[in-house]
Amino acid sequence: MVGLQVPSAGEKDYPIFFKNGTVKLGGEREPVPRPKKWPIANILAPGANNIPDAFIVGGPYEEEEGELNRPEDREFRNQAECIKKRIVWDLESRCYLNPHAVVSFQKRIADCRLWPVEITRVPLTPAPKGKTTKFDKIDDENQLSFHGVAYVNMVPLLYPGVKRIRGAFHVHPYLDSIVYEKTKCLFSLFRDTGHHLNNKAGGINSPLSKSVIPKSIKEDKTVKEKDVEGKPKPMEMQAPSIKSQSSDTPLEVEISTPHNPEGQQYVEAGTYIVLEIQLDKALVPKRLPEELAKRVKEMIPPRPPLTRRTGGAQKAVSDYHAQIKNISRAILDEYHRMFGKQMASTGNDLDNETLDEQKCQLNYELNYSGKYFAFKEQLKHAVVKIVREKYLKTTSFESQEELQAFISELYVFLVDQMHVALNQTMSDDIQDAVSTIYTSSEQLRFFAFEAEVNENFDMARMYYEERLVREPQNLEHWLDYGAFCLLTEDNIKAQECFQKALSLNQNHIHSLLLCGVLAVLMENYEQAEIFFEDATCLEPTNVVAWTLLGLYYEIQNNDIRMEMAFHEASKQLQARVLQAQVLKQKSNGTVEYEEGGNIESSPGPWRMPSASSTTAMKMEGSGGATLSILDEFLEESSKLQSESQEPLFTDPSVSQKPSNQYIKDILEKKDTSKCQDSSVWLHLNSTNISQSHVTIFMETIRFLMKVNAVQYVHRVLAHELLCPQGGPSCEYYLVLAQTHLLKKDFAKAEEYLQQAAQMDYLNPNVWGVKGHLYFLSGNHAEAKACYERTISFVTDASEMHFIFLRLGLIYLEEKEYEKAKKTYLQACKRSPSCLTWLGLGIACYRLEELTEAEDALSEANALNNCNAEVWAYLSLVSLKAKRQLEAEQAYKYTMKLKLKDEALLAEIHMVQETVGFGNPSF
Repeated sequence: MVGLQVPSAGEKDYPIFFKNGTVKLGGEREPVPRPKKWPIANILAPGANNIPDAFIVGGPYEEEEGELNRPEDREFRNQAECIKKRIVWDLESRCYLNPHAVVSFQKRIADCRLWPVEITRVPLTPAPKGKTTKFDKIDDENQLSFHGVAYVNMVPLLYPGVKRIRGAFHVHPYLDSIVYEKTKCLFSLFRDTGHHLNNKAGGINSPLSKSVIPKSIKEDKTVKEKDVEGKPKPMEMQAPSIKSQSSDTPLEVEISTPHNPEGQQYVEAGTYIVLEIQLDKALVPKRLPEELAKRVKEMIPPRPPLTRRTGGAQKAVSDYHAQIKNISRAILDEYHRMFGKQMASTGNDLDNETLDEQKCQLNYELNYSGKYFAFKEQLKHAVVKIVREKYLKTTSFESQEELQAFISELYVFLVDQMHVALNQTMSDDIQDAVSTIYTSSEQLRFFAFEAEVNENFDMARMYYEERLVREPQNLEHWLDYGAFCLLTEDNIKAQECFQKALSLNQNHIHSLLLCGVLAVLMENYEQAEIFFEDATCLEPTNVVAWTLLGLYYEIQNNDIRMEMAFHEASKQLQARVLQAQVLKQKSNGTVEYEEGGNIESSPGPWRMPSASSTTAMKMEGSGGATLSILDEFLEESSKLQSESQEPLFTDPSVSQKPSNQYIKDILEKKDTSKCQDSSVWLHLNSTNISQSHVTIFMETIRFLMKVNAVQYVHRVLAHELLCPQGGPSCEYYLVLAQTHLLKKDFAKAEEYLQQAAQMDYLNPNVWGVKGHLYFLSGNHAEAKACYERTISFVTDASEMHFIFLRLGLIYLEEKEYEKAKKTYLQACKRSPSCLTWLGLGIACYRLEELTEAEDALSEANALNNCNAEVWAYLSLVSLKAKRQLEAEQAYKYTMKLKLKDEALLAEIHMVQETVGFGNPSF
């Protein structure tokens, strides 16, 4: 028999019992779905014991809230629910909670967190016909038979919108001190005064009048206690006052802890009970997605895309060109009509006298026919648009002189543009256009990132702003610029960029998350909660969104909601990894499903609770069907983690404890010998999950590092360190080193990189970051060794561009020009930029390969014509090639752009003196 108590309207709690459990022999699984039964005995009508339209459907173990929901528990549960003996109730009991009981229920869950569900063995004596079964009366001083207790974590019922929890819970021996320590419960439901079973006919849920101590009966250790279920049915109860068992008043009498050898057998056998508790209405209301979307719109109004302007200066000039072309064609047609036959007979050889005569006749015909005035009217509207759009003249002139000056300026412009249009019309007069190199938006993003890493923030800002000017409606450009502003610690401008991106698309998850992060950094906590919650509603499978929501609740000291968010993030990460594994196995043709499949009942839409709430507690039989392939996944993951015996996924049950106890338990269980393979640093391949150890916190760290939210990273790193599946991994130390590199704290960065190298010395990212550390600290010899080691690995590091760039620079400093040339050539092939072509040009120039040097420097100049060093080396190449004009032009731009390299400038002056030209000021 199983029993538990729920708050009631009276002074005593309301007891619920599930009796007459049926022993099932092993060998077959309980069918699903199967009907639920009323907890009423002796119903003679066939099928009347079944609850209409109520069925036990089971579900995947991983989606349960209990204790045995990890992948490694699957095999044990399959054996217990199929092969071994078990006890099945399949009962559903309902009770009503009035508003006072709901408040008491919430308070006790928040205070105690764990709810005791007692289980005991009750021998029954046959009753006469027509009478209900009675319990044997046994002396109160004897111990209960096989008295156990399951500690049900009720905290999920305090999560917003949660109305149901279901899971398997271990059965422990009932010991007064332990029960009180965990649940603050002073009385045993089956044993203590005021909580006795009623041996009179009157229903199962009647109050207890006398304790029952069943005789000790030997029990098979393989028997599994199984399943309580129920659905709400309102039952009116008066509620004068509430007396809670969660009182914090210390006990005056010391609680004894008698030995319970029979209950210990539950632990030895691994006994567990599957329990489901369902509410008709959630204890804590959840905001509807519509409400969250409305709040976001109120904070950041959506900005519709701008309609393209039909006017504008460029459009006015284009219209003028079109009119000139149309008029020129009409005049040519008229000329051909008048003089076409004459031209055919005489040919193209016409003297000037004949041409002047034809011109006079054409003018006369145009004026006489009125076509000249028609052409003027046709052109007038285009000229007016140029005056208004190009010259912004919309008011009258103040003086005649000002008017004449403007007409002269306008006439010159119109004649020039007429020639442009006529040259475009006359194909013979068209000259080859000068080819221009157009940089794409992705190239600009790469150039900006290159300047950002080299700490040339003005150049990076110019590239980011150029992208915005080109495509102001592209939200990715705003997010990139906002991330740059975060790096420069300009949080106000970063917030403006993220809000601008969100106004362009209010369903964009990354924009919502970044707005939430900035709101937290600027202590606008109410807005942050709206952004994070809206992100989880729009994309419930987003791991980063749930993790950031949990971190927000941690800042607000809301432990229960923090655990809820972390639990949901862990569940989504686990589901994603399993899905990836299944797809991988499917592609190999090795997926095999167990018969039956997973059957999951989906809850209805969230509803707002009223003042009263209804609760149901259920006992069911076996769980849902399983995937046999999951065992293979676990075997594979255990091979991949040869140095760690911890599971691949984050255990959701860890999040079911208060934060202080959470950290304490983790520190006690931490495995100091953990050594995991690291994935790629910062820009990681998230699909390669089987090769790296992933937690919800590390995934969030990757997102935050990508957007330069370093101020938020250290909080997440603390959770990664304490997470059972996280801890000090190679990637963890790499992220720490990166954050300290940004702060120029080289000593700390080197310390963390040493830790990372000890954990995975074959990781190219470790050596790449070490090279950056030594390069930035000025130790180029060590940096050179690290860079050379990095490029010698079979697997590339995450940012090879900067490794090639800096290694080539070191080679140039050490005058190893051949090595520098090869290094820069690799960089130009992989990711060409102004700096890679410049380095290649310098190396070729030093090797006296002037043609190759000029080609490389020309490429660099085409990508960035504002680099003074490029112009300086172009001047040197021109001087060596004896080209005076080009040398002087290049030198002019070198001085104009203020070359900072004094040694290079001195070299230019020396070569100019040698060749005798190149400096116009001589």
